Amino acid sequence: MRWAATLAGLVTMAGLGVLGGCGGGGANAGAGKGTKDAGPPPGMAAIPLKLPNPRFSGTPKNVPPGLRLPPAKGPAKPRPPFYAPKGATNVALGKPVTASDMDPVIGKVSMITDGNKEANEDAYVELGPGTQWVQIDLGKPFKIFAIVVWHEHKNPIVCHDVVVQIAKDKDFIDGVQTLFNNDDDNSAGLGTGEDYAYFETNEGLLIDAKGATSRYLRLYSRGNTADDLNRYTEVEVCGLPAE
Repeated sequence: MRWAATLAGLVTMAGLGVLGGCGGGGANAGAGKGTKDAGPPPGMAAIPLKLPNPRFSGTPKNVPPGLRLPPAKGPAKPRPPFYAPKGATNVALGKPVTASDMDPVIGKVSMITDGNKEANEDAYVELGPGTQWVQIDLGKPFKIFAIVVWHEHKNPIVCHDVVVQIAKDKDFIDGVQTLFNNDDDNSAGLGTGEDYAYFETNEGLLIDAKGATSRYLRLYSRGNTADDLNRYTEVEVCGLPAE
């Protein structure tokens, strides 16, 4: 019963960016408050985000003590629309992907930007244990408004040490910015993060990038509450070409 209550209150938090909203109605707009979406501000529109089908099976695994989850806020609710400037699209679709493990246990890293985000075994890439990263080259600089990440949402697992960074160069030396970090003990060596851990769901993790300009994205993880492997199903980047 304790797990059922926890899951009901937290599972939608998987899709809520903790960095605030974009414009007048971002990732957290109205979350948990029962407020009605007021619609987009002038010049803005809801990002064209099509969610995969939900697919939970079985019961949640035991979560290790001390895992920092957000406080329950009652029954789960759908994530409010995320607004970005009109014309913003998924600029990561079909873009090249590299990884710290280029010999995955399952799949190919190119699957991370192939548009298939369903919770099927043939839709995700599985990297080895330990801290691993995947990197997307957008081909040129873009103004990034939102990043949506699906690790593996077949079960409500919690991934460890999720860190999302952007940079101007492929070696992540110039202009590195951390947009999300829930590594609360710096075990990944990228700094201590203040963001919450979260359950994986079909909504994905939506991160407000606040219009930051970048060409490269790198996403880290270090296993999950079910096993020590790292899985990525899809990453979408909502953006516009940088002027």
